Amino acid sequence: MRNLTFGLLLMTALAAFPENNYNISSPSGKLKTEINVGKTLTYSISFNNRPVLDPSPISMTLENGSVWGENPNVKKVFRKSVDTTIPSPFYRADSIKEHYNAAAFHFAGDWGIEFRVYDDGVAYRFISNQKKPLVIRDEGVEYNFPSDAKAFIPYAIPRKDDPYFNSFENEYAEVKLSEVDKNKIAFLPLVVELDNNVKVCITESDLEQFPGLYMMAGDNPKGLKGNHAPYPKTKIQGGHNELQMVVQERENYIVRTNGKRTFPWRVAIVTDNDRDLAASNLSYLLASPNRLSDISWIKPGKVAWDWWNAWNLTGVDFKTGVNNDTYKKYIDFASDNGIEYVILDEGWAVNKKADLMQVVPEIDLSEIIGYADKKNVGIVLWAGYYAFDRDMENVCKHYANMGVKGFKVDFMDRDDQEIVDFIHRASETAAKYNLFLDLHGMYKPAGLNRTYPNVLNFEGVNGLEQMKWSDGKLDQMKYDVMIPYIRQVAGPMDYTPGAMRNATKKSYHANYYEPMSQGTRCHQLALFIVYDSPFTMLCDTPSNYDAEPECRDFIAAIPTVWDETRILDGEMGEYIVTARRKGDKWYVAGITDWTPREIKLDLSFLEPGNHNATLFKDGVNADRNARDYKKEILNLSPANPLEISLAPGGGFAIVIE
Repeated sequence: MRNLTFGLLLMTALAAFPENNYNISSPSGKLKTEINVGKTLTYSISFNNRPVLDPSPISMTLENGSVWGENPNVKKVFRKSVDTTIPSPFYRADSIKEHYNAAAFHFAGDWGIEFRVYDDGVAYRFISNQKKPLVIRDEGVEYNFPSDAKAFIPYAIPRKDDPYFNSFENEYAEVKLSEVDKNKIAFLPLVVELDNNVKVCITESDLEQFPGLYMMAGDNPKGLKGNHAPYPKTKIQGGHNELQMVVQERENYIVRTNGKRTFPWRVAIVTDNDRDLAASNLSYLLASPNRLSDISWIKPGKVAWDWWNAWNLTGVDFKTGVNNDTYKKYIDFASDNGIEYVILDEGWAVNKKADLMQVVPEIDLSEIIGYADKKNVGIVLWAGYYAFDRDMENVCKHYANMGVKGFKVDFMDRDDQEIVDFIHRASETAAKYNLFLDLHGMYKPAGLNRTYPNVLNFEGVNGLEQMKWSDGKLDQMKYDVMIPYIRQVAGPMDYTPGAMRNATKKSYHANYYEPMSQGTRCHQLALFIVYDSPFTMLCDTPSNYDAEPECRDFIAAIPTVWDETRILDGEMGEYIVTARRKGDKWYVAGITDWTPREIKLDLSFLEPGNHNATLFKDGVNADRNARDYKKEILNLSPANPLEISLAPGGGFAIVIE
């Protein structure tokens, strides 16, 4: 949220146009939006001169009954063009290009709206110059499409009796717009696929002092309309281990906020090339700039994780679990392999107390932190949302003084304004004490990682933890090749890859205490490169990694932030091939669904000359035993493509010197 006046926001002021239609084109001219100011305020989008979005109304309804967007009276229109590069620390590139054309409309009544048109998307947001605080009953958001297109919808799975109480984790239902379930809401991002492979990814950015946007079936059978969680009225402590606040009743409004402000961006990313969709940076670009004066202390990296593998160490002479001996073993593993962090997940604080100052007697945190510090390993602590919120300042100060490096905050499971406000307070407070955050039970990033770079990672993804309890009906291989084109468009994902127990479609089964992945070993290795994840958890037990030293060493050496990222090939829901550069090394990886695939890897992005490379690829029998892989040392040339066979649920990963 940025409190801006129109004069500061835009470069050139023009007199109000006599006509009602205003057009803005992208820098290349291939994407256009038309804003119509009539009895209602609507906009439409065309791509390569074909309609992508039919006229769709925009509005904001205030508590006093007035509606921004009804009979709008244009006072001024401001236009500008921007072509620059912005720094993007702890992201998929060290800097990213920002190039767009924009127009902002100042309406009678001290409100306005700004549009930006990039080559890969159209975004708009409301702007208020009201002098008094605002109470907003609703925002009207609609996307009306020219045909009954296919939509890829992640329905919210509500808990209790509140439809907005959900973990933002689900597969994608593939349905026509007219078949979207009218009794469900869908969280963002989601994708609508039109003719000629044109895809529209709907998301939002710069979410602050406002609830997150859901979509649901629209009144138009070819459209979707927005929905927001009303502001909580009454709550009780409850939920997971008494670590949540469960809403009992909600107000008849969605927002109480400042009168002078900008609102979240409504984003439609548009492309006819799936690779461009996976490469979009609009969520990051549209977010508020970095608010931290010093980010030198923020250290992304990998983390040895205890919970997914159920503390299952072998070959030790102590009882494993939540105790010092177990965590010292994890610390030894991290130190020996150059892994930056160890996390103490749920269990280190006394259960059902929602008090992070009560540590279980089996744990001596000072001893663990001191032991880790001597081994150059940082300690991260898990925290339930309510336990963190109720004593935030004291918790951050206390544990930062002890030497803790960050918190994994979990089980928010809402995105109403109250939770969005909490997330921003947590980000700011943690930064005050040089602590980074990994947010679980969490909505999409929505650009927060640009505004607060100490927020390194976000869940909001149906990640590998699902393999602990999901049966074979969950097609995780299909999901894995969907999310780079949908969820990851919104920002980094804490998917938690790295399983060493790997299963074919036939051999997979849920196992809570000795979990496995669907798909091949090389599929798991590839995820460390394919997915954006500045704070990447190694999900499996140190014992399993030590039994697989080639894979362990390969994973341990992969960076988590990058100087450059390119999507080389792929189709949504089928496969993806991603190349990332760190310094003078390229890391290239690909994954497929359950369909075996032949990949022809174009290496023309490499500098001229010969390059040494290490390749991990599916073994010849990986279709029968998903752990089968082959490691090869190669000499590569940019003039010669590399052909690689992917098994069902397979993958590959290659490091090029």
